Amino acid sequence: MSDHDKARDKAARLLKKQGSVSSLASSDVFKHDNRHYKHGASSMSTVSFMDEPGHDDHYKPPVKCENTYQLEPKKKFPAGKVKHIIRDVLESYLAEERYEPELCRQMSKTISEVIKARVKDMMIPRFKVICLVHIGQLSSQGLRIGSRCLWDDKADTFSTSEFRNKSIFAIGSVYGVYYE
Repeated sequence: MSDHDKARDKAARLLKKQGSVSSLASSDVFKHDNRHYKHGASSMSTVSFMDEPGHDDHYKPPVKCENTYQLEPKKKFPAGKVKHIIRDVLESYLAEERYEPELCRQMSKTISEVIKARVKDMMIPRFKVICLVHIGQLSSQGLRIGSRCLWDDKADTFSTSEFRNKSIFAIGSVYGVYYE
């Protein structure tokens, strides 16, 4: 048996131990009695795998969380505290401001984000917080603001506060919607 045949036989045994599949070309013939190979110009192809194809040692199955089936909140949304937050933020940001359309457009976004952040800092579990702030010029006009949504009277609620100075009015609303 030549060195080439010995190396090939050893490689085939190692591959078989590791769980690899080897296939000889059709022109190769295995002789059982002398334990050597006769081969032509073709080569051997090898496919290697461990346990199963696609096996990864670092694979961790995803964590499955059970449903809580908690249909009602343990604590109600604190509408009174939220109303004080809205009033404080509106007064602190708009006390000395005059009406300018571009400034008020930016201020409504900023004030809305500040109110929402302060309400979220209260860590009210399982409630989605939606905050709207309307700012307009104060003259002798009337204004009605309305909103519509799907509502669960037992769990969902809102809080509103308004602010006025010599040239601006502002209305802030926060909706606390229970997230099942």
